Amino acid sequence: MADDLCSFTKDVFITKAPKKSPLVLRMIVLVFAMVCGVYICSICVKQISTRSKAGFLNIPVIQKACPEPNIEPWEIPYVHYPKPKTYSRAQCACNPVRYFAILSMQRSGSGWFETLLNNHTNVSSNGEIFSVKVRRSNISTIVETLDKIYNLDWLSSASKNECTAAVGLKWMLNQGLMQHHTEIVEYFNTRGVSIIFLFRRNLLRRMISVLANLYDRDAKLLNGTHKSHVHSPHEADILAKYKPTINATLLIPNLKQVEETTAKALEYFNSTRHIILYYEDVVKNRTKLTDVQDFLKVPHRELKSRQVKIHKGSLSQQVENWDDLKKVIKGTHYESFLQADYRK
Repeated sequence: MADDLCSFTKDVFITKAPKKSPLVLRMIVLVFAMVCGVYICSICVKQISTRSKAGFLNIPVIQKACPEPNIEPWEIPYVHYPKPKTYSRAQCACNPVRYFAILSMQRSGSGWFETLLNNHTNVSSNGEIFSVKVRRSNISTIVETLDKIYNLDWLSSASKNECTAAVGLKWMLNQGLMQHHTEIVEYFNTRGVSIIFLFRRNLLRRMISVLANLYDRDAKLLNGTHKSHVHSPHEADILAKYKPTINATLLIPNLKQVEETTAKALEYFNSTRHIILYYEDVVKNRTKLTDVQDFLKVPHRELKSRQVKIHKGSLSQQVENWDDLKKVIKGTHYESFLQADYRK
């Protein structure tokens, strides 16, 4: 098209113009040749530029794979690189993450233990997620919730987001865990979730704590507010003033039931990667927290909690019918529960 235009212009110009000398004609032809050349070049440049841009836009962005972590072969299933839907992990995208779940029972020290874990810069434990019944209504809702947690899309006050190195939750045995144990074990093993069992050795102390907490739900001793955990000695003293009366007749059967539930949980989840802790051991020996950090493969940190223990000291000062309990427990393998097992 450009050649036709230049040829047509040349013909018209030359045929219509008055006769001139050969030199002038050559100059006219030269000028028009230059104009046509510039015009053609400009079209070519535009076409090349357009093709270059189109080609550039179609080039897929190739994300570099994260380097292989320096770990033992058995650890590979437990190392993950989540890609949250709600935000970007940015510079921490290649920071490996390990999944965990704290399996416990109410009033076994799990709340205090979780605050210790969350005191770690790289650990996010998202609390008692399945205390909300709709989340544990069936295995589908359970899996959906777990996927969201382990994909780092569950945003709570405990979330470290980008630089999380271990993420998990606190899960009570009576919150759908035992009911759906087969499917949950399969999920844990498939997704590479490690379990931290946290139990209480002195089940009598646990029972006192359970009854006192149930009473406070209705009484709301702290200025009309119910608190399961406190952060000041003053609040702890107020809650500790209540002394429950324990049904001595049902005491042994209740203690046995808790033992059986604990044994079942250990049996059901035995095929998972797990560690077993007892609240009393963690209180008396803080090196247990080092063991937990090693288990989660996170750097060692000194872990602290602001929570204050409510029921302290001798058990005889914490229940109304102490003499009745002593008579029932003496001579059984629960007799050791009558002794103070720690001072805090």
